[in-house]
Amino acid sequence: MKMTVDIPGHKYHIHIKKGILQEVAKYVDLDRRVLIVTDDMIPGEYVDALQKQCGESYIATVHAGEPSKCFIYLQFLWNAMMENGFGRKDLVLALGGGVVGDLAGFAAATYMRGVDYINIPTSTLSQIDSSIGGKTAINLGDTKNIVGAFHQPRAVFIDTDLLKTLDDRNFYNGLAEAVKAGMIADEKLFALLEEMPADREQIQEKYIEKIISKALAVKKDIVEQDEKETGLRQILNFGHTLGHAIESAGELEGMLHGEAVAVGMLQITEDAAIRERLAAVLDKLHLPTSHDYPAEKLLEIIGHDKKVSGKKITLVKVNTIGKAELVKTNMEAFKAQLLG
Repeated sequence: MKMTVDIPGHKYHIHIKKGILQEVAKYVDLDRRVLIVTDDMIPGEYVDALQKQCGESYIATVHAGEPSKCFIYLQFLWNAMMENGFGRKDLVLALGGGVVGDLAGFAAATYMRGVDYINIPTSTLSQIDSSIGGKTAINLGDTKNIVGAFHQPRAVFIDTDLLKTLDDRNFYNGLAEAVKAGMIADEKLFALLEEMPADREQIQEKYIEKIISKALAVKKDIVEQDEKETGLRQILNFGHTLGHAIESAGELEGMLHGEAVAVGMLQITEDAAIRERLAAVLDKLHLPTSHDYPAEKLLEIIGHDKKVSGKKITLVKVNTIGKAELVKTNMEAFKAQLLG
């Protein structure tokens, strides 16, 4: 299956196919210097499969986990390109989850003011969401994604076979972003998540490609209308304002991203019937529905959020499944909701 993201001045394809990791060179030019950015939890055979398709490749391996989205590893990637003579026509290839994609994409965006990069996501989370859209970033201290750039990939390759090596926690973690996509823009996707079995093996064999394609279709449509997040694209932040605060409160080593977003979505949802349906789906997908962090601590972190302007914050609300709206809320009212 192939989907096309069509943004003014930049068009690229998303290829969704089992086994496509072995065929990347059929679709894109790998006959140039290629920096393969990966992490130390990615199986070696994945890296080998890519190297065999490249003319001249170099490997840059970072530690797995959110703390690697930092300036030290960004500089590590810049140095790897500079020391190996990379020019503006060369390529950065991200092979990993969302951390690798964000970090490699930001390195590509900033080296020589921008070189090509390709995303090959290996986690459920990155295949469902972060691999497209062009957001690249690193964290600053415990604040997520505060330094970054918009830099669209040249192509995205989604091989669902790569999910087989994930543990259960990381497999289900990524499905939170599919829940989000259904909640904000696709009632049928949400219904699919309600109806499908909870068994991982069945999800992976019978449902995952459909879930990924439907979730990506939601994001593709939104990004095409609002690449730089000046309006509509902000609805993709449903559950993320509180979710990012929960991640930061755990010093980026507590809840995983999807887990924190799951809690954030549920807490921001006000309609009792929708909350009940959402909680049931999250429970089925082994995602948490509560957290133990003090509201005051979360509010302190949220004060640094990009969506805060003056004494107001832009929140994403869902009052009908499949439809989201942006609501500017007084920070005092939001504080009362969290404390309530």
